[in-house]
Amino acid sequence: MIDRRAFLQIGLAGGLSSIVAACGWDGGNAVRPLLLDVSRINDWVGEKILYSRRRLAPEYAVAERSARLPSYFISTEMPMLQNPAVWRLQVSGLVRQRLSLSIADLQSMPRTTYTVKHHCVEGWSAIATWHGVPVSAIAERAGLLPQARYVRFDSFDANYFNGWDLASAMHPQTILAYGMNDTPLPPAHGAPLRLYSPTKLGYKMTKYLTSVTFTAERPGGYWEDQGYPWFGGV
Repeated sequence: MIDRRAFLQIGLAGGLSSIVAACGWDGGNAVRPLLLDVSRINDWVGEKILYSRRRLAPEYAVAERSARLPSYFISTEMPMLQNPAVWRLQVSGLVRQRLSLSIADLQSMPRTTYTVKHHCVEGWSAIATWHGVPVSAIAERAGLLPQARYVRFDSFDANYFNGWDLASAMHPQTILAYGMNDTPLPPAHGAPLRLYSPTKLGYKMTKYLTSVTFTAERPGGYWEDQGYPWFGGV
């Protein structure tokens, strides 16, 4: 039986886009349209055929946590808030009530903790524990409108952003993480708040969050607009 990961790797889309992305070469203008086209095919298959809200990523024992999880950001220096006390997560778009949430507000909401494997598009993986609030709880508190189909996540890391389909964002393992390995989320991994899901590749998990916007139109993404698969599932 072919599993989900193997199925996605069968076609040219998976092989070509993965190799090019990992090597940092886009092949120039001649190759870019092909990459974007085949990436859209992979996205459609992943989102419409293979994705299941009931499918959960496996969890691991705390003792299996990796000694190190590499950090990543696109700014020239590690993004740091000048005044963390005034930071707020802005929730807007197709909701009945806009929200402005502090870390204390988020910590007062339903908490999810899991120890899972992180998958990077470059080929490495690592196990860590994450603590946070489900995105679905944020949506419920804001009063998500039925027209919403996508979510845009923005950050203060040089305007890095990601777009997600609503079903993936509402997955029970998709959280806004404010903690890692039993401690507050460190700056190297997206403090004060980052998006996390063990069902997605690392570049889909926006760090240094500033806002969550529910939309009817599909947002792009920092890497996705450069040819990386938009769905980014594992």
